[in-house]
Amino acid sequence: MSDPAPLHQQLLDALTADGTLRTRPWKEAAAAVLRHEFLQGGFFRRVEGAVPAAWEPILNGDNNWLTTCYQNESLITQIAGTIVPADIQGRIMREPTSSSTLPSLVLRMLEDLHVQPDSQVLEIRTGTGYSTALLCARLGESHITSIEYDEDVAARARTTLARQAIFPTLVTGDGLLGCDESAPYDRIIATCAVHTVPTAWIEQTKPGGLILTTIGGWLGASELARLTVHDDGTASGPLLGGQVSFMLARPHTPPPLGLLPDLSAGKEREAVIGPDVLSDWATRFVVQGAAPKAQLLTMNREGCTEDVLIDAASGSWAALYDEGGRWIVRQDGPENLWDSIEEHLSHWHAAGTPTLDEFTLTVTPDRQSLHW
Repeated sequence: MSDPAPLHQQLLDALTADGTLRTRPWKEAAAAVLRHEFLQGGFFRRVEGAVPAAWEPILNGDNNWLTTCYQNESLITQIAGTIVPADIQGRIMREPTSSSTLPSLVLRMLEDLHVQPDSQVLEIRTGTGYSTALLCARLGESHITSIEYDEDVAARARTTLARQAIFPTLVTGDGLLGCDESAPYDRIIATCAVHTVPTAWIEQTKPGGLILTTIGGWLGASELARLTVHDDGTASGPLLGGQVSFMLARPHTPPPLGLLPDLSAGKEREAVIGPDVLSDWATRFVVQGAAPKAQLLTMNREGCTEDVLIDAASGSWAALYDEGGRWIVRQDGPENLWDSIEEHLSHWHAAGTPTLDEFTLTVTPDRQSLHW
């Protein structure tokens, strides 16, 4: 293996230059942790041009393995819940389920966590252990608890950290429940996205403490939120912007749609807004506020392409198609799904389409809401 030091330094220089690494303590922590140590089992690279998406393994010792370890990109480490790079020869066409997040996002989040020297931190999702090691380098092992849902992923991280003589409190379990044994915490950081902020995180954070998590929806748009926990058991704080994307925590992934409703039923009208707006990240995120349980699929029905939103929880649905340059919507179910979306977007447009970093997330024991 060639010397990783120049590659590591090159990455640190780039992250300092682009403003990711902003403070001396985190620069020192980043300098102390070598990313390739957490990728010894290899990773998957996307096969360029493959449709549907395909992945091929890159193992320790392969050409470009070490160089890629120090690229500022996310590297897939598990596919389909159990498959690791050493299991595959050739290609695999399944969904990724675990990854080593791009270093710039990991370190940006750690900077945004605003830790103090004595902060007790709970990390939700250990993953490869890279971010866990960074936290230990910054605060010390005794200040860090990290929880991982997947037993195999947790075992690999435990081995990797031990190989480097790093021994934080490591727990295998459901991170959405937090870790009551080591509570309370000054900071909670989640390196997976959640659909809604778990009540347990708020209960296990000291008043005045911070929760840093990505709020994601089933339409695929997500944002980083930093919440301050209040004395009354609620939490609120701003979205930080930047189109932050993580895999949803597995219990928060959307359910299978199952048998589709009769999409020929329902009432039609001309749509004020078409589904083309959903190609914009910010608009899609705002739409999720009006239809948090909606999933989007594109279908060809009777020679016509339709964009269909289905709320699996309520059974409501909306199908939209282009007819001579105008959008037609057909809806059915307990609520008119597209009506709610159009109304929500109209309020946002009337307010001047504020950017997502002007939004505030508020979480109470019984609901979660976004405000601009």
